[in-house]
Amino acid sequence: MECKKMDHAHAEQVYQIEELSFVTPWGRKSIKTEIDNKLGRYIVIMDGDKVAAYGGFWLVLDEANINNVAVHPDYRGKKISKMLMNKLMEMAVSENAKHMYLEVRSSNSIAQGLYRGLGFKMIGLRSGYYTDTDEDAIVMMKEF
Repeated sequence: MECKKMDHAHAEQVYQIEELSFVTPWGRKSIKTEIDNKLGRYIVIMDGDKVAAYGGFWLVLDEANINNVAVHPDYRGKKISKMLMNKLMEMAVSENAKHMYLEVRSSNSIAQGLYRGLGFKMIGLRSGYYTDTDEDAIVMMKEF
C-alpha cells in the first residue's frame, strides 16, 4: 500500500468508492473541483493501480476540517482507514494545524471508535445534519 496525493487520474476510482460508501455520494464534478481546491488536501491509498481508500481535509488558518474519508469495500477491515487518518493528521500537523475536526454519523459506531482511538473527542452534536436521512452528526475534534 502506498499513499499519494490525489490527482485527476484518481477521480473515477474515488467516485466509485463514493458510490459504494455513501447514501449521497459526491459527484464526479465535485471530486474534480476538490482536487483543485487550494484549501483542500486530499490523498489516496493505492494498492498497485487501484485506489483502496481516499480522504481529505480543508486547511483554514490553523484548523484542519475533514471532508471525506472512505475505504473501498474490498479493503475494509484491514486497518487502511487508520493508516489514512494517521497520514491526514501528519499532513495537518506539518502545515501547522492546531486542531482537526470532523463530523460522523451518529449510527457509525465503527468510525467513531476509530476516531476515539486516534485521540478525537466528541465536542458536539448537529441535529439532522445529514439531510439524506435526517441523521444527527457527532462533531469530533483532536488537538495537536
